[in-house]
Amino acid sequence: MAAISTNNAVSAQLSIVNSKKAHVEDEMSQQAFLTLFTTQLQNQNPLDPVKNEAFVAQLAQFSQLEATTKMADSLEMMSTTMQGDRLMTGAALIGKKVASPTGTAELIDGANVAGVLSLANGANSVNLDVYDKNGVKVFTQSMGRQPAGDMNVRWDGFNDKGERMPAGRYSVVATVDAFGEISQVPISTPSTVKSVTYLNNQLMLELQDGSSVSLSDVQRIDS
Repeated sequence: MAAISTNNAVSAQLSIVNSKKAHVEDEMSQQAFLTLFTTQLQNQNPLDPVKNEAFVAQLAQFSQLEATTKMADSLEMMSTTMQGDRLMTGAALIGKKVASPTGTAELIDGANVAGVLSLANGANSVNLDVYDKNGVKVFTQSMGRQPAGDMNVRWDGFNDKGERMPAGRYSVVATVDAFGEISQVPISTPSTVKSVTYLNNQLMLELQDGSSVSLSDVQRIDS
């Protein structure tokens, strides 16, 4: 009975190591496994010895666990290296302007605000609305029927009364009537990158207006 209990204990230990290998801090070394393996051989029931296939299966199970652990360590090291490389790439964007679909537009004295609107299936009509920092609508423009694809939009900085608006940040929103389905579509407008952060496996760019955008969502980069 003692030998059978020893055999069961070894199998149970191997099962625990295999199922919880990611959470075990002090993993069993190969030498420790061989010692436990030898102890099992010495204490097996001579009237009911463990079959060779069972020993081979246990050894293969441990070898597979060891290989998986080494692979996980290699992947983690690779991920850390890639994270550092992406941060260095992102650092080169600091001070540059990127076209962000979630940020605001910066109006500069004597200049216009330009952006890009993506229409996957075209639109029956597009209305362009501009809001100041207080959320007050200062300008609206109907742009009519539009084909599918990227649409260039521009605001010259004047309100509906023909008055030049002061420099600052404004929100530019497009209301799209996609043949009966009305929705608000973000406009990609340029904004300066202040800093970069690596978060949840994504390189995030912090923009001048305080918003953040993933590098994968950036459609254009200007100097």
